[in-house]
Amino acid sequence: MKLIKEEVVEVKYLVEINEQTNAKEFFLEGIFMQAEKQNRNGRVYPRDILGKEADRYNQEYISKNRAFGELGHPDSPTINLDRVSHMITKLYPDGNNFMGKAKILDTPNGKIVKSLLDGGATLGVSTRGVGSLKPANGFQLVQPDFRLATAADIVADPSAPDAFVRGIMEGKEWILDETGWREVDYYAAKKQIKEASRHEIEAVALRLFENFISKL
Repeated sequence: MKLIKEEVVEVKYLVEINEQTNAKEFFLEGIFMQAEKQNRNGRVYPRDILGKEADRYNQEYISKNRAFGELGHPDSPTINLDRVSHMITKLYPDGNNFMGKAKILDTPNGKIVKSLLDGGATLGVSTRGVGSLKPANGFQLVQPDFRLATAADIVADPSAPDAFVRGIMEGKEWILDETGWREVDYYAAKKQIKEASRHEIEAVALRLFENFISKL
């Protein structure tokens, strides 16, 4: 499966007062995901696939206060706790949009986010997940194996398209085992097999298979 990232711009900055502690709390709120609409990365997410995955994410992560996101564009599906800047507190459907709310935490990266927001910076959110894609009528259709890593990472001003990493990590595949997500260089392996001679191909294939197994 490939790492997939998407940028959405419709988020706003909120400051709320905690009634119990009287302390200020900082939030980002808005559209986190969109279905049935071709995005600028040329991908379409079916409504039923996003709905099912949002339900799972709510049950397994948001309801247990473990739905974290990071500042920037991580290059793997794994959540790095030392980079966490916020915790997602809500994710719910509104037509073909999935609305979300994220609380900015008092972590080192969370403090950077607060400082940027206080300074007037425009920030957006980027979903991060793993799944496969299928060509369909000029776009890439996200398949039912899609799984969210996080509903929202915080990224720089989405009005500047070149500031964003393109959604797919080309040449990288990811597998999930009991230790978490592991990266597999699928295209490098494919290239080695293609370039092997008829006499070498069996040994090359065996070496690649053993290397793959050793990473499980």
